[in-house]
Amino acid sequence: MTVLAILPARYGSTRFPGKPLTPIAGKPMIQHVWERTRRAKRIDAVAIATDDERIRDACLAFGADVEMTSPDHPTGTDRLAEVAVRHAHDVIVNVQGDEPLIADFVVDAAVDALLRDEPGRSPASMSTIVHRAEPAAWDDPNRVKVVVDRAGFALYFSRAPIPFRRRDTGLAPLQHVGLYVYRKDFLLEFVKWPRSPAEQAEELEQLRALENGHRIRVAEIEGWTSIPVDVPEDVAKVETAMRADPRADGLGPASGAPSATGDRR
Repeated sequence: MTVLAILPARYGSTRFPGKPLTPIAGKPMIQHVWERTRRAKRIDAVAIATDDERIRDACLAFGADVEMTSPDHPTGTDRLAEVAVRHAHDVIVNVQGDEPLIADFVVDAAVDALLRDEPGRSPASMSTIVHRAEPAAWDDPNRVKVVVDRAGFALYFSRAPIPFRRRDTGLAPLQHVGLYVYRKDFLLEFVKWPRSPAEQAEELEQLRALENGHRIRVAEIEGWTSIPVDVPEDVAKVETAMRADPRADGLGPASGAPSATGDRR
């Protein structure tokens, strides 16, 4: 199967206008995401999808393939689908443009999770990534938490602390990373469905898939932690991480022992 990674990038973020172009360690944030995504072994092509000429021009300057999209899309997933329908790839990866520390092995783990077949089970419609939640993430509504079943499929996502710990069972809380992999046919159907009740309550699009009976396979990652840029103050956190870790610029070979743990059995 061929895999296309698309990086949706819009200028008009409510909390952080112009976010894709904000400088981080001397480069626009979207360039960091693009460079790191291109290193993933499972990716055949990378495109940046935007409706803004300022973002288009900046991305062309560093050599990216850019596709202009409608300015009327309500979500990044709708922007993703507009680009996906123009291509013949079988699998579409949505890499959020505000994850400047995304690692290549994380992208590969998400793709592998979707494409892993198991006898007797229907294939997953989409896949995503989680890692162990840090204490500060537990009560932070900007850090989405998730509960996963024994077979490695998501049960629910929430901005609230889940599961509620009435007693300690040793279950580690998991933080969701906003990276999604879709079977193309499913993606093109997904964007036609109306927003579901839980999706609207939480403002989390992935709940639309669960509420419509589709399964989301989850890969749990070790050796890497998401530091998304949600507000301007997050830029300093990313730059601190880059200074602390020589491979955090996404251009050098990974060191240590990062891995995807797969199913949580």
